[in-house]
Amino acid sequence: MSSRPEDDNRSALGRGERSALLVVDMINNYDHPDGEPLRESAESVVPVVSGLIERAYAEDVPVIHVNDNHGLWGSRRDELIEDARRPGQDHLIDPMLPRDDAPFVFKARHSIFYGSPLEYLLESEGIGRLVLTGQVTEQCILYSALDAYIRHFQIVVPRDAVAHIDADLAKASLRMMESNMRAEIMDAADADLRGED
Repeated sequence: MSSRPEDDNRSALGRGERSALLVVDMINNYDHPDGEPLRESAESVVPVVSGLIERAYAEDVPVIHVNDNHGLWGSRRDELIEDARRPGQDHLIDPMLPRDDAPFVFKARHSIFYGSPLEYLLESEGIGRLVLTGQVTEQCILYSALDAYIRHFQIVVPRDAVAHIDADLAKASLRMMESNMRAEIMDAADADLRGED
């Protein structure tokens, strides 16, 4: 397990030793006011996240998809995927599709924890370290990292595996996660998915 400062008591609540890769809000139709800048950022992020997903499965690290339901309260994940499909955007959706057996958690607000069963899922699987990927860096990733931190989870954010709307706010958000939430920030190529280095 990664070493932590002695005054870091995030393990005090008995969080598990396992790590998980979380893929946040990557099923998106980009048909909203901030859709175009987010889609442009996602163009470079999708291949990186896809590579991390492949690595996670190869290293036996759980992959958990958490996605906004976009107000489709009666939807299933296949309906959400169908709604996300737009001409010319298959290359942004297809690499992000969850495997049939992958956990898929719906959320309705910015944080992956708010009103969702995610915390229970993580506890039941003995997961205490979260590798956050997806979108939006300065919104859902930032708020999810804060909620993870106050719940005593360890946080890792590969900077090139999170998409943004506003590049300046995204950079500031990554700095906040690192300084205020003790998140490990690095490039995806350097990310230790299992947390054993």
